[in-house]
Amino acid sequence: MIKQATVIEVENVYKSYGKRPMVFDALRGISLSISGGDSLAIVGKSGSGKSTLMHILAGLDRPSRGQISWSGHNLNNMDERQLTALRNRGVGFIFQQFFLQPTMTVLENVVLPLKIAGISKLKRHTAAVQALKAVGLLDKANNRATDLSGGQKQRTAIARALINNPDVIFADEPTGNLDTETGSQIIDLLFDIQRKEHISLVIVTHDDELAKRCARTIHIKDGKIDK
Repeated sequence: MIKQATVIEVENVYKSYGKRPMVFDALRGISLSISGGDSLAIVGKSGSGKSTLMHILAGLDRPSRGQISWSGHNLNNMDERQLTALRNRGVGFIFQQFFLQPTMTVLENVVLPLKIAGISKLKRHTAAVQALKAVGLLDKANNRATDLSGGQKQRTAIARALINNPDVIFADEPTGNLDTETGSQIIDLLFDIQRKEHISLVIVTHDDELAKRCARTIHIKDGKIDK
């Protein structure tokens, strides 16, 4: 079996909020690595630190201590402009709440990451068509987001996450607002795309059945990996 290159390396990461004596330690010495094409579930109860860990893995937040590297590049040494560029280039996000712009069409929502990145209109449209084909929503390209079902909204969110050909997709409770059958269809789609495109997938969830679909699972308890 070919060993895959490490995409994300986390070394002894801590994250604290507030000032003493009222400090809250959300993460306490987390170390892990994520390889290309890997699928990882981060499981834990509410308040365990799992979402904080995802935000730090994705470069949305900075650790109080410790180091996080993307393909050998230390995120601690990057300014906000560099972090934003990294996220636009290498990261896709899928959230429980969808976070679609309700007055925009499906296509307009999907192209947003490329529009922010300054990609030309023609290239944005071509990439959006490919992403919408991948999630089976090309026929809804001109529909408003408000006209979609919950499952269609999450498919749109997946297409938006795919449009910049990311190295990693972060999914935070991606089936939390969906019924069981629709949620199962969305997860089948997400894992099918992850395997075909060889994307690293990190899922934050409290759903043990969803976690079992991933190649690896870590349990977070009180800000630590529960051994």
